[in-house]
Amino acid sequence: MLENVFVSRHPLAQHKLTLLRRKETEPKKFRELISELSMMLVYEATQDLRTEPQSVTTPLTTTTGTVMAEKVGLVPILRAGLGMVEGAWKLLPQSEVWHLGLYRDERTLKPVSYYNKLPVAPTVELCLVLDPMLATGGSAIAAVDVLKEWGVTRIKFVGLLAAPEGIRALHTEHPDVTVHVATVDERLTGPDDIFPPGYIWPGLGDAGDRQFGTG
Repeated sequence: MLENVFVSRHPLAQHKLTLLRRKETEPKKFRELISELSMMLVYEATQDLRTEPQSVTTPLTTTTGTVMAEKVGLVPILRAGLGMVEGAWKLLPQSEVWHLGLYRDERTLKPVSYYNKLPVAPTVELCLVLDPMLATGGSAIAAVDVLKEWGVTRIKFVGLLAAPEGIRALHTEHPDVTVHVATVDERLTGPDDIFPPGYIWPGLGDAGDRQFGTG
């Protein structure tokens, strides 16, 4: 059993994941499902948010409620992570969103950084790295590297599905980063498969291409 990995067992999450896997699912529906599933996963990933009491006046009386005491940053990895922002933002409308541009070199399978507009000093206490697929783990590791250099100490990865290889790679470099996904699939494709290496198997294809109708 992989440690520090939280897999959603919610029936609705598993239902939506099945619809995402179907090759017949068109881009519009695919984007809707990613947004809905992302909302569910972010809900589960934020159960330990720090809170504080606050007085609130109801139509009947005054009582004590609870409010968030922790600033959260959403960090989608471009471009596939963009589809997860809307769902996450519905739950955390006050969150800041910081984009990281990383793509995987299809020859080396290594991440290449091309966009980073983080401010000089961190403005949030918790960062949720959003990326539908945790495959080789390269992009996730690079994103966490950037965020830790920025000064953030509390980071979580939220994705739709992961491969065991990607989880092991991420936790080798960053064992403190929790992983929240809808499922952990069997493996990555390799040189003996008919598909290109580095894809999650059985997976759902390329999440970026399927969202944006490309490829």
